[in-house]
Amino acid sequence: MTIDGDGRERVHRVKLPKSVSFLLNWSRKYSLWMFQFGLACCSIEFIASAMPKHDIMRLGVIPFPASPRQADLMVVAGTVTDKMAPAVKRVYEQMPEPKYVISMGSCSNCGGPYWDSYCVTKGVDQIIPVDVYVPGCPPRPEGLLYGIVRLQNKIQNENIPERWSGHAAKIPQIMGTGRSGGI
Repeated sequence: MTIDGDGRERVHRVKLPKSVSFLLNWSRKYSLWMFQFGLACCSIEFIASAMPKHDIMRLGVIPFPASPRQADLMVVAGTVTDKMAPAVKRVYEQMPEPKYVISMGSCSNCGGPYWDSYCVTKGVDQIIPVDVYVPGCPPRPEGLLYGIVRLQNKIQNENIPERWSGHAAKIPQIMGTGRSGGI
């Protein structure tokens, strides 16, 4: 509070952060509870990302919650078969909003080497919306960590009123690593 030349007191307004959306997005960005839907060899790489060498928790991601009702993020790692697709969709529907999906590995992205099989779903995005795709066969744990950072950037820039109105289009982030990461 200051007193100007007229003897009147003036109250200066304190500048707040950009908006409430900024604070909400910032807090959601660093408190992701991850539910793993590991279906094949990619799930081993997912488990490796939670080991001390890679330390996924430093990014604010808590792996392995007890149930999908506690998770914000689902990582689908591995081949999604037509028989498993309804289970993946059911788990996704049990997750509370806001929810995010990372598709990890060639098999969950597009069917991988099994794309022409009669029983393989041609990508998990055929049944649920995907936010970030992590390429590779199998993808490295570093690729998953980079995918999480990309998802966090996407969360930081989200427009909350638009997201909750139900009219927001999910635009997936496609990562390019420049190499296959395979054996």
